[in-house]
Amino acid sequence: MLEVSHLTRTFGQLKAVDDVSFDVPTGQMIGFVGGNGAGKTTTMRMIMGLLAPDGGTVTWNGRPITREDRAHFGYMPEERGLYPKQAIVDQLIYIARLKGMTAAAARAEATSLMERFGLGDRLKDKLEKLSLGNQQRVQIAAAVMANPIALILDEPFSGLDPKAVDQMAGLLAERAARGVPVLFSSHQLDLIDRLCDGLVILSEGRMVADGTKDELESRGRLRHRLVVDGDAGWVRDFPDVRVDDVDGSTALVELQGPGAEQALLTEALRRGSVHEFAIVRPTLSEIYREVTA
Repeated sequence: MLEVSHLTRTFGQLKAVDDVSFDVPTGQMIGFVGGNGAGKTTTMRMIMGLLAPDGGTVTWNGRPITREDRAHFGYMPEERGLYPKQAIVDQLIYIARLKGMTAAAARAEATSLMERFGLGDRLKDKLEKLSLGNQQRVQIAAAVMANPIALILDEPFSGLDPKAVDQMAGLLAERAARGVPVLFSSHQLDLIDRLCDGLVILSEGRMVADGTKDELESRGRLRHRLVVDGDAGWVRDFPDVRVDDVDGSTALVELQGPGAEQALLTEALRRGSVHEFAIVRPTLSEIYREVTA
């Protein structure tokens, strides 16, 4: 369990991170969401000890995190950290040996990861010879070398094609299944929706929402979709109904009064057949726009 409590960091007059608290439980993937400048990267750097917080704490398994703990984290920084003119395999082995692996074990793991990503024949190439997407594959491989006890990844899916996204998603899911807590930032809300057990949303340095997708959906606007025979425009004049959209026979509405759901359905049935009357839960994109507005 990785716990962030009341982290704060100021740069001059700018409060980049303002009293941010959240958990990354064992074996879960947590998505870290926010616009540019929201404070995600600064928070990750404080977790990794690269920046000292002005206030707040980071704990690991219920105690203050140590340098030794962080040495066994897998970290993928925003600015990336591999050397363009060095051979891929040499860099991966070096990183793994820093974390305590033998050279032989590190070579075997590097080879396995690169073969998994379709780069088994490029191990001796310099990093700069790879496409940007393949360089990103190597960066992620570097983060997961040597069986890290936690993963902190800043935009790991940036620049990847759909096939590579699926490969990386599978890799992270495997690590989480082994009990590794995973925190990663991304602007791809559909990806976070698909992969994550929970998410944390930042806006202008402050945490504006966190929880599981179900928990966040329950805080958003609950709407209903009604599909009837003929024109559904009559719902605009129905009491206790806020209409978001009417398109022919389909209406998207928010029910605002007690008993409004039953009353609306009864009226629709009185007018003819009802083909659909269903709850429409907010998407992550809608939740994000709502809490960051």
